[in-house]
Amino acid sequence: MGRSLGELLIFILKRLAQLIPVLFGVVTVTFVFARLSIANPCAAWEGAKASRSSIEACVHYFGLNLPGYVQYERYWLGLLSGNWGIDPSNGFPVLPYILQVFPETLELVLAALLLMVVIGIPLGVVAANSNGRFADHIVRIFYLSGWATPTYLAAAFLAIGVGSVLGISSGDFTTYPPPFPQHLHMSVLDALLAGNLHATWDALIHLALPAVALAFLNMGIITRMTRSSMLETLPMDFVKTARMKGLAEFWVLYKHALRMSLITTASILGLTAGYLLGSTVVVEEIFQCPGVGAYAYSAVTSYSFSGTIGVTIFFAIGVVVANLISDILYGLLDPRVEWR
Repeated sequence: MGRSLGELLIFILKRLAQLIPVLFGVVTVTFVFARLSIANPCAAWEGAKASRSSIEACVHYFGLNLPGYVQYERYWLGLLSGNWGIDPSNGFPVLPYILQVFPETLELVLAALLLMVVIGIPLGVVAANSNGRFADHIVRIFYLSGWATPTYLAAAFLAIGVGSVLGISSGDFTTYPPPFPQHLHMSVLDALLAGNLHATWDALIHLALPAVALAFLNMGIITRMTRSSMLETLPMDFVKTARMKGLAEFWVLYKHALRMSLITTASILGLTAGYLLGSTVVVEEIFQCPGVGAYAYSAVTSYSFSGTIGVTIFFAIGVVVANLISDILYGLLDPRVEWR
């Protein structure tokens, strides 16, 4: 069945329309719980030595003395106009600040996805080809260990145990800011664009551990899906025919069998990307990476209503977009699937 551009556009518009009730629910729930979390956040924002007059001025400035429904209405009007509020902890507008630090998080998520593909898919192939044997059991222990390990524990172990041994400090570069312009705000790509090989290597070293922590915790789903798909594909006639022709086992597995099995795995990668975005909160805070995850942690711990709601909305949009890309990719790889 062929695919037309019109079908794709209609599918995308339908999925974007579904984003409206999702955002409404996310904003409402986050707004209510943020307001219930602390009676007077201005006391926390202004500090322990703040005077009563400064706290009252803060309450009036942020409109916290208004009824809850009025604050809710004003916040929605601000969101629709592009004003996501001011973060009281740093004084920056929320939306521009999120957009400024998002490239760092995007680079981390893409690096983790790359590791999951490069390591997780071959492990799934090995496990399927050795079904029930020693190699299969080792691979399953490996990815189950990743699932069972708490995010903070794996990240802390890599940061303290491995990073200290290798002499790798936290952050993007050994020296920050780097001695070249950051056009993309992605440490590795900016260093490459500047032609600075030393800074590129420095950025890769500092990106490696947080990317490994993020990938290890989520590699199991890619490995398991690849293994399951390969187990269904290996008994098929075209695989048996390839083996009867005398093709090397490597080409039988990775050129013929894996191509059919990647349809499900590729779609799962899109779903995993949305989950990785939320996992960056702990990883970025532990490794001191200046991304959206670290900002989310800071916003929650400093009782920043606008910052907390802003990153929650941003993460929700990221998950929906990742799911949309996953559905489109699945439809492109398998023409039998209808876009609905």
